[in-house]
Amino acid sequence: MIDRISQAVRVILLDIEGTTTPVDYVFGVLFPYAEEQVEAFLQKHGQEEAVQADLKRLRQEYEADCLAAFQRDAVPQRDNRAENLPAWEGNAPAAAVPYIHFLIAIDRKSTGLKSLQGKIWNQGYQDGTLRSQIFPDVKPAFERWIAAGKRLYIFSSGSVQAQQLLFRYSEAGDLTQFLSGYFDTQIGMKREPESYHKIAATIEVPPAEILFVSDVVAELTAARLAGMQGLFSLRPGNSSSDSEGFGVVRSFDEI
Repeated sequence: MIDRISQAVRVILLDIEGTTTPVDYVFGVLFPYAEEQVEAFLQKHGQEEAVQADLKRLRQEYEADCLAAFQRDAVPQRDNRAENLPAWEGNAPAAAVPYIHFLIAIDRKSTGLKSLQGKIWNQGYQDGTLRSQIFPDVKPAFERWIAAGKRLYIFSSGSVQAQQLLFRYSEAGDLTQFLSGYFDTQIGMKREPESYHKIAATIEVPPAEILFVSDVVAELTAARLAGMQGLFSLRPGNSSSDSEGFGVVRSFDEI
């Protein structure tokens, strides 16, 4: 085992995609499932208060995209994200489907989308269609870290509900027993240092005593700017192998 953690570390904060879970599971199973099920889900549950709240957030985001598209020609340096923006026609819940498909296709870290996806995935986990994939070293590491007195948290762009489902219905069993808490984009975006300051304040642990593990250098940089320690996760299937100076781990067995 490679000792890469300072003795001062009390908390291990983990990314999910490419860190605890294969990227292929997220993009090859979860995203397609949500995309396939969203229209039927909205037709059945679209009037529920929690779903209406997600649709309200998505509508606000859509209107911001429309404004960006309108201003793009006048201000060329603006965000070009809405170039292929679909129409959102009508007020029925299912009218949001083309825009939702658009957001999934571009992997937008949208709070409204992530919250809605979590609700859709819930039905898949509940009926047994979905069982989340976890790297085989994750559960033993969780057990080892807890035995060593560490607290474990998750920070992912997926909603807290989606995170809880992923660890509750994993192929390795229910792993939520090891986790002290979860953070999503409600706390802030993962590439912004302020998000990590807020996490440290919420769990009442100094940033220097928190280790963040992620496969995205920009996220690790933001965490480091907030005072946290960081390790780069290099898992099979990850899009980048350049750690840009961060310590590299290929398995939690190394931590």
